Amino acid sequence: MEIRTTRPTPSDREVDWNKSKVLLSKTDPKGTILYANEDFIDVSGYDEFELIGQPHNIIRHPDMPKVIFKFLWDSIQANKNIHAIIKNMSKTGRYYWVITDFKIITDSDGSIAGFFGTRKSVSEDIIVKFIEPLYKKLIHIEEASGLKASEEYLIGFLEERKKTYMEYIDHLIATGKDDKDKIKKGIFTGVFSKKK
Repeated sequence: MEIRTTRPTPSDREVDWNKSKVLLSKTDPKGTILYANEDFIDVSGYDEFELIGQPHNIIRHPDMPKVIFKFLWDSIQANKNIHAIIKNMSKTGRYYWVITDFKIITDSDGSIAGFFGTRKSVSEDIIVKFIEPLYKKLIHIEEASGLKASEEYLIGFLEERKKTYMEYIDHLIATGKDDKDKIKKGIFTGVFSKKK
């Protein structure tokens, strides 16, 4: 008997989760979930039996632009590993942001046999300053003019920065780490109060 799950109503509340955890999943070539680790299951809010055998988009948040998934699938089908910043939705409708690294699993013939996804938390600063504004713009373009227009905008956005999508994400993550290190060392001016 196949279990059908109804899509939750999105909430503006974040899932309360241990952001040091790594969320893992394995899918077949079509994106059907074959395995999820305990941390993935816990954060998703679904029971294991509700996830296994379901399409991975069971956790897709409606705030995600379709063009990001097109970029993912285009890369994967070209046999290129890729990572992306993704907003997921739990069974309760709460959201959680992750950077997901997709590794391609191949069989003995070199054909794609499935995918292994590794997810880690992303700093809120990167989400609020860079990712949410970009993703909101892409969704508005998709709603007004379709996926192709959204893709053309994203290509132009990345060309202006002379980066691929993955290079842009890597730059944001690296910059965020640099900023954290500078704050720890007290390098940023104005972070620590000066003696009066």
